[in-house]
Amino acid sequence: METVISSERLRMRRMNQKDKSNLLKIFSDPVAMAYYPSTKNEEETEQWIQWTLDNYRKYKVGLWVVEDKLTGDFLGMCGLVPQKIDGKVEMEIGYLFERAKWGKGYATEAAQACKDYGLGYLKCRELFSLIDPGNLPSIKVARRVGMDYFKTIIKWDKEIAIYKVKNKD
Repeated sequence: METVISSERLRMRRMNQKDKSNLLKIFSDPVAMAYYPSTKNEEETEQWIQWTLDNYRKYKVGLWVVEDKLTGDFLGMCGLVPQKIDGKVEMEIGYLFERAKWGKGYATEAAQACKDYGLGYLKCRELFSLIDPGNLPSIKVARRVGMDYFKTIIKWDKEIAIYKVKNKD
Protein backbone atom coordinates (compact mmCIF):
# COMPACT_ATOMS: atom_id res chain seq x y z
CA MET A 1 0.00 0.00 0.00
CA GLU A 2 1.32 3.35 -1.02
CA THR A 3 1.91 5.86 1.76
CA VAL A 4 0.18 9.22 1.27
CA ILE A 5 1.64 10.92 4.36
CA SER A 6 4.05 9.79 7.03
CA SER A 7 5.23 11.22 10.32
CA GLU A 8 7.71 10.09 12.95
CA ARG A 9 5.64 7.08 14.09
CA LEU A 10 2.80 6.90 11.57
CA ARG A 11 2.04 5.96 8.01
CA MET A 12 -1.19 7.08 6.36
CA ARG A 13 -2.45 5.29 3.28
CA ARG A 14 -5.57 5.12 1.13
CA MET A 15 -8.42 3.11 2.56
CA ASN A 16 -9.75 0.04 0.72
CA GLN A 17 -12.40 -2.67 1.15
CA LYS A 18 -9.90 -4.90 3.01
CA ASP A 19 -9.95 -2.35 5.87
CA LYS A 20 -13.55 -3.18 6.84
CA SER A 21 -12.73 -5.44 9.82
CA ASN A 22 -10.30 -2.88 11.27
CA LEU A 23 -12.75 -0.01 10.77
CA LEU A 24 -15.44 -2.04 12.54
CA LYS A 25 -13.19 -2.01 15.65
CA ILE A 26 -14.02 1.71 15.80
CA PHE A 27 -17.50 1.77 14.29
CA SER A 28 -18.91 -0.99 16.52
CA ASP A 29 -17.57 0.62 19.72
CA PRO A 30 -20.28 2.81 21.33
CA VAL A 31 -17.64 4.76 23.32
CA ALA A 32 -15.52 5.56 20.24
CA MET A 33 -18.69 6.52 18.35
CA ALA A 34 -20.28 8.54 21.19
CA TYR A 35 -20.20 11.80 19.20
CA TYR A 36 -21.50 10.24 15.97
CA PRO A 37 -25.22 9.60 15.42
CA SER A 38 -24.73 5.87 16.08
CA THR A 39 -22.41 2.92 15.73
CA LYS A 40 -22.08 1.31 12.28
CA ASN A 41 -22.63 -2.26 11.13
CA GLU A 42 -20.81 -4.08 8.31
CA GLU A 43 -23.04 -2.68 5.56
CA GLU A 44 -22.71 0.89 6.86
CA THR A 45 -18.94 0.41 7.11
CA GLU A 46 -18.84 -0.68 3.46
CA GLN A 47 -20.82 2.48 2.58
CA TRP A 48 -18.28 4.56 4.57
CA ILE A 49 -15.42 3.00 2.62
CA GLN A 50 -17.23 3.73 -0.66
CA TRP A 51 -17.83 7.36 0.43
CA THR A 52 -14.11 7.65 1.19
CA LEU A 53 -13.14 6.15 -2.19
CA ASP A 54 -15.52 8.62 -3.88
CA ASN A 55 -13.77 11.49 -2.04
CA TYR A 56 -10.39 10.24 -3.32
CA ARG A 57 -11.72 10.28 -6.89
CA LYS A 58 -13.55 13.60 -6.67
CA TYR A 59 -11.27 15.63 -4.38
CA LYS A 60 -7.97 13.67 -4.35
CA VAL A 61 -8.19 13.57 -0.53
CA GLY A 62 -10.22 11.79 2.14
CA LEU A 63 -9.73 9.86 5.33
CA TRP A 64 -6.61 7.72 5.25
CA VAL A 65 -5.91 4.60 7.28
CA VAL A 66 -3.34 5.35 9.99
CA GLU A 67 -0.88 2.57 10.79
CA ASP A 68 2.08 2.22 13.10
CA LYS A 69 5.14 2.71 10.89
CA LEU A 70 7.16 -0.01 12.63
CA THR A 71 4.57 -2.73 13.20
CA GLY A 72 1.99 -1.97 10.51
CA ASP A 73 -0.75 -2.15 13.17
CA PHE A 74 -4.04 -0.40 12.41
CA LEU A 75 -4.55 2.61 14.69
CA GLY A 76 -7.44 4.52 13.14
CA MET A 77 -8.08 7.02 10.39
CA CYS A 78 -7.23 10.63 9.78
CA GLY A 79 -7.28 12.82 6.73
CA LEU A 80 -8.64 15.77 4.83
CA VAL A 81 -12.38 15.44 4.34
CA PRO A 82 -14.51 17.66 2.10
CA GLN A 83 -17.32 19.16 4.21
CA LYS A 84 -19.98 21.72 3.38
CA ILE A 85 -19.72 24.73 5.66
CA ASP A 86 -22.02 27.66 4.95
CA GLY A 87 -22.79 26.22 1.51
CA LYS A 88 -19.13 25.97 0.47
CA VAL A 89 -16.93 22.85 0.33
CA GLU A 90 -14.07 23.23 2.79
CA MET A 91 -11.37 20.78 3.87
CA GLU A 92 -11.72 19.30 7.33
CA ILE A 93 -8.99 17.58 9.30
CA GLY A 94 -10.93 14.57 10.52
CA TYR A 95 -9.69 11.86 12.88
CA LEU A 96 -11.15 8.75 14.49
CA PHE A 97 -9.02 6.17 16.30
CA GLU A 98 -9.50 2.76 17.85
CA ARG A 99 -10.21 3.25 21.54
CA ALA A 100 -7.37 0.93 22.60
CA LYS A 101 -4.98 3.40 20.91
CA TRP A 102 -6.27 6.56 22.62
CA GLY A 103 -3.97 8.63 24.83
CA LYS A 104 -0.76 7.87 22.94
CA GLY A 105 -0.60 11.06 20.85
CA TYR A 106 -1.52 9.33 17.57
CA ALA A 107 -4.46 11.63 16.76
CA THR A 108 -2.37 14.75 17.35
CA GLU A 109 0.55 13.42 15.31
CA ALA A 110 -1.70 12.37 12.43
CA ALA A 111 -3.71 15.62 12.50
CA GLN A 112 -0.48 17.66 12.46
CA ALA A 113 0.77 15.69 9.45
CA CYS A 114 -2.55 16.29 7.67
CA LYS A 115 -2.41 19.99 8.54
CA ASP A 116 1.12 20.26 7.14
CA TYR A 117 0.05 18.38 3.99
CA GLY A 118 -3.08 20.51 3.50
CA LEU A 119 -1.48 23.89 4.11
CA GLY A 120 1.96 23.08 2.67
CA TYR A 121 1.60 20.62 -0.19
CA LEU A 122 -2.02 21.32 -1.21
CA LYS A 123 -1.79 25.07 -0.44
CA CYS A 124 -5.26 25.17 1.17
CA ARG A 125 -6.16 28.67 2.33
CA GLU A 126 -7.54 27.29 5.59
CA LEU A 127 -8.46 23.97 7.20
CA PHE A 128 -11.31 23.20 9.57
CA SER A 129 -12.29 20.58 12.14
CA LEU A 130 -15.96 19.96 12.90
CA ILE A 131 -16.29 18.74 16.48
CA ASP A 132 -19.16 18.01 18.83
CA PRO A 133 -18.80 20.67 21.59
CA GLY A 134 -18.78 17.91 24.22
CA ASN A 135 -15.90 16.02 22.62
CA LEU A 136 -13.13 17.54 24.72
CA PRO A 137 -10.37 15.11 23.59
CA SER A 138 -10.99 16.04 19.92
CA ILE A 139 -11.04 19.73 20.81
CA LYS A 140 -7.67 19.28 22.55
CA VAL A 141 -6.24 17.65 19.40
CA ALA A 142 -7.47 20.55 17.26
CA ARG A 143 -5.92 23.08 19.65
CA ARG A 144 -2.63 21.17 19.85
CA VAL A 145 -2.22 21.42 16.07
CA GLY A 146 -2.84 25.17 16.11
CA MET A 147 -6.55 25.40 15.41
CA ASP A 148 -8.73 27.99 17.12
CA TYR A 149 -12.46 28.02 17.79
CA PHE A 150 -14.22 29.74 14.88
CA LYS A 151 -17.96 29.35 15.41
CA THR A 152 -20.80 26.93 16.12
CA ILE A 153 -23.18 25.75 13.40
CA ILE A 154 -26.04 23.29 13.10
CA LYS A 155 -24.97 20.27 11.04
CA TRP A 156 -26.13 16.65 11.18
CA ASP A 157 -29.12 17.95 13.20
CA LYS A 158 -27.00 19.12 16.12
CA GLU A 159 -24.62 21.84 17.24
CA ILE A 160 -21.11 21.46 15.86
CA ALA A 161 -18.14 23.58 16.93
CA ILE A 162 -15.84 24.57 14.11
CA TYR A 163 -12.14 25.02 14.68
CA LYS A 164 -9.89 26.39 11.96
CA VAL A 165 -6.34 27.27 11.04
CA LYS A 166 -5.30 29.65 8.26
CA ASN A 167 -2.38 29.24 5.91
CA LYS A 168 0.30 31.79 6.81
CA ASP A 169 1.75 31.77 3.27
